[in-house]
Parts: sequence; structure tokens; C-alpha cells
Amino acid sequence: MEEPAPMEEPAFRPTHVAPPDGLASWAAPDPEQPASPLDALLPLQLIGRAGDWAQVLCANGWTTWVDGRLLISLPGIPPTATGPPSRTADPRPALAEAEGALARYRSLLEDLAAGGADLETFRDRAHGLRVGLVVDGERLWVFDPVHDRWCFCDGLQLHTYAVGARPRPPAERPSGADEPTRVAEP
Repeated sequence: MEEPAPMEEPAFRPTHVAPPDGLASWAAPDPEQPASPLDALLPLQLIGRAGDWAQVLCANGWTTWVDGRLLISLPGIPPTATGPPSRTADPRPALAEAEGALARYRSLLEDLAAGGADLETFRDRAHGLRVGLVVDGERLWVFDPVHDRWCFCDGLQLHTYAVGARPRPPAERPSGADEPTRVAEP
């Protein structure tokens, strides 16, 4: 009896999908070169990165550039039974960053109110300080200034909710800013 032939690895293996509202795309990692938008939940394979930009291979064989911060990751190989599944993005560091930024702003306000600084000094010291946090019961929205995006937390992990600007080239991106994108919900 012959052994069955091993299954070949598929040529296209999606790693991500486009967001439910679709996704803008560009011919190159340059906002001045727009291309056709991608359909909602289109399967994509990440093939390269350049800062916030991601080069993707679409299910139809087309290659394009997108804002990589908006890609929705597909689950990888399921975790083995030997350990608990890992969380994609722990919300605690984002909360700690928001707490620190809020404390810095509060300190600047107290200094202004006490007469220790004038309005111009207050504005100079507050320049570039960005913080955003909304808590509504178990739901959390927190601004992540490192990646210039709003994230939503469902209690287990952060999900990209909205981004602040067009993707930045690698030279303008903060170091250590390449974290995984979110995992798609089953």
C-alpha cells in the first residue's frame, strides 16, 4: 500500500484581514500614491514592513501597501495544551503611560494655578503631551501615543480602534514600536 503524498504548503497563507470597513491602499509606502481600496475582511498575507506601512499580498495575487496599524491578525497555530494561551497586548502598560501623562499634566496645572508658571510657560511645558482615556464599565478606550492610535480593551487585550494619522516612514517611527497587531475574533 502506498503512503499518501504529503500535503503541500499553500502558496497563499493569510496572516491578516482588512478591517470590517475596508482599507485604503497605496502603490508604494507614500501617501501621494493612492491605489484602489481593499474590500472589508479581505484575506491578506503580510510580506514586508516599512515603519507604519505594511506590504501585503491579497488573496487575488495583488500586492499593495497599507497602514499596517489597521491590519487584523489572524490567529496562528493554536497553542498546545501544555500552557495557557497568551494575550496579544496587555492593556496595563498603556494604562501606566496614560497615568503618567495625566500626572504630568496635573502637575503643570497646579504649577500654573499656584502662580509658579505663566500661561506661555504652561503651554511650552505641555507641548507634545498627549493622553486619552475613557472607561465605561468593563470597556476601556486608551490613547497609545507611541503608536499614535486609540485602542479598545475588552478586558483581555487591546485592539486597535482608530489611528491618528497616515502611516509614518521607518525613519519617523519610534524605536520599539513594532508590536503585533490585534488578533481577529472567532
